[in-house]
Amino acid sequence: MKNHLQNETSPYLLQHVDNPVNWYPWNKDALDRASQEKKPILLSIGYSACHWCHVMAHESFEDKDTALIMNQHFINIKVDREERPDLDQVYQLAQQMLTGRAGGWPLTLFLEPTKQVPFFSGTYFPPEGRYGLPGFKDLLQQISQYFYTHSSEIYAQNSRLLAAFRNIDKRISIDKVSSLDFSPLKRSQKELTQSFDFQYGGMKGAPKFPNPPIIERYLNEAIEFYLTKEEQQQSITKLQITLDHMALGGIYDQIGGGFYRYSVDGKWQIPHFEKMLYDNGQLLFLYSKAYSLLKAKLYHRVLLETGNWVIREMQSSEGGYYSSLDADSEGHEGKYYIWSQEEIQSILDDDEYQLASRYFGLDQPSNFEGCWHLHCAAVNTETLAQKLELPLDNTQKKIITIKERLRITRNNRIYPTRDGKILTSWNGLMIKGMVSAGQVLNQPSFIDSAERALKFIYNNLWINNRLLATYKDKKARYLAYLDDYAFLIDALITLLQTQWKDEYLAFLIQLTDTVLTHFENKEQGGFYFTAHDQEIPISRLIPLTDNATPSGNGVMTYNLIRLGHLLGNMVYLEAAERCLKTSWFSVQQIPHAHCSLLKALESYLYPPEIIILRGPESVLTPWHSLVLEHYLQQRIVLAIPSHAKYLPKQLEKYQSISSNGVTAYICHGQTCLAPITEFESFKNHFKVKDSSQSYL
Repeated sequence: MKNHLQNETSPYLLQHVDNPVNWYPWNKDALDRASQEKKPILLSIGYSACHWCHVMAHESFEDKDTALIMNQHFINIKVDREERPDLDQVYQLAQQMLTGRAGGWPLTLFLEPTKQVPFFSGTYFPPEGRYGLPGFKDLLQQISQYFYTHSSEIYAQNSRLLAAFRNIDKRISIDKVSSLDFSPLKRSQKELTQSFDFQYGGMKGAPKFPNPPIIERYLNEAIEFYLTKEEQQQSITKLQITLDHMALGGIYDQIGGGFYRYSVDGKWQIPHFEKMLYDNGQLLFLYSKAYSLLKAKLYHRVLLETGNWVIREMQSSEGGYYSSLDADSEGHEGKYYIWSQEEIQSILDDDEYQLASRYFGLDQPSNFEGCWHLHCAAVNTETLAQKLELPLDNTQKKIITIKERLRITRNNRIYPTRDGKILTSWNGLMIKGMVSAGQVLNQPSFIDSAERALKFIYNNLWINNRLLATYKDKKARYLAYLDDYAFLIDALITLLQTQWKDEYLAFLIQLTDTVLTHFENKEQGGFYFTAHDQEIPISRLIPLTDNATPSGNGVMTYNLIRLGHLLGNMVYLEAAERCLKTSWFSVQQIPHAHCSLLKALESYLYPPEIIILRGPESVLTPWHSLVLEHYLQQRIVLAIPSHAKYLPKQLEKYQSISSNGVTAYICHGQTCLAPITEFESFKNHFKVKDSSQSYL
């Protein structure tokens, strides 16, 4: 008999539908039953690509004896953290408060049944005691007994926990922040330099996560005027070391493209093999901007391979992007991706194998359970070609051929499980990444892919002037969260700068106004993660720090500053200022944990340069391309064709002076240059700009 998950659409929940555990989804029926029966709730939070979630499911949730105890003593609720990030956020924070340790997945909590406040929590528990952890069956018995015999202690602890949540909301009054300045930006540069691994890139230690918000900090520091030339160069070094080692290491799929979730070692060599859409969307953007800045051929290759992988393996026929690929296949982590020497020898001829052996490190000891996970052991292809006495051009072509042969062979293996949920927030990150890559590589197929995804979201997840968060099996569910709006608005701003469409600006403004209506804390400033009319589990949070994805507050504030200046909208600028002020104390304490808010702070203190190009569509391209070639974070460029119809008043005033030519309007803050109608004069503007930037 199936449990209560059978009508769900989440692939993660459906993985547990045949468990002997009487699982419920998080809903009113489950919560009411727990309250009526006065049973504690066992809450298990995970996601479909999570290796240790699968391990615990196999060891405990598929075990009939364990299930018997769970069903007898608890109301068991299973949550997909990707569908319900609101629940995941609040209960991860509760786990940290209860244990003093970071959480993770699977997240395992025991809640009292009336207010759903946790009184005990952990992550993975083995079936029998090991790793210094109690056995799960024993733990279940102990928790059940404790719940019924220590109610007063649980009540007191829950009161303290709820008080701790209330204290989080007591941010400094925005009236007490007299001014904002560059001090946390300068401190973050020093802190990130101190913690940087100058040998392999990223933060020191292992495991190593890409942490895109921090990599973007390196990128932006490279061109910031408030840093010395030495500090700028140091940031370029941090950027290059990190992106180079990631692109050459095992965290990058050298055969199929795309990045894995993280590296278990400090050298980016052996990954945890799940592939997440949110990582790859952010990394596409970062490698695109780094390529604009540094013109590294390695970054060009990574962008091309990863963009093609996204279209080939992560985009649905409907247009939206899927969420993730599992780390496991055939019950083994990484099995789809690893190789034996014998298998590769059987695919390649002798000359090809000799080259592949040196290039991928097959001539070195095995690095993954007696097999090889491929990385670029030969960092310099020119040196490798010389050692093998091969022409460089021939060597490069052979490497491409070898990769394609291995990819075709790998395609015949059993593919990792793909989570087919389409999440609005992660699609926003990928749309931005694909547009950025398409623009720098001049790959229209990448931009077309991004537009298909955007069209899918508009047609399927924008309903009655509200966004929904997730889509699967023709069903859109859950009111969208702050990240859904913030990331999609950011993607639209990126897309609008690449190619103008009236409907993109209209949608952009609708989304932004919806955020101000439904998410802003009008008194203190900042944005709640959930809308005013959404369920509030334990506490309604205003998340400020970055995680694997940037803070929704940071991204939304940056959006408002850019749109406020672009559209002349003081309501947007004032909301952005309120958020920066309410987050000021937190940002001052740990600047490098708030990289997305630091990015917004930069834009607030040093408003973006705005370039508006007007003229017939047929003649805009060279002017537009010239601007896009020059990376500058604090710049917005719109190439608006003469036939554009939907224009707010601030943009409507920019008209082409010549009926057949282009007119460029360049403004910075409250200062504008005289309109430019000659292309050579426009080019000279960028020559002057470039000479003032030490990174070029």
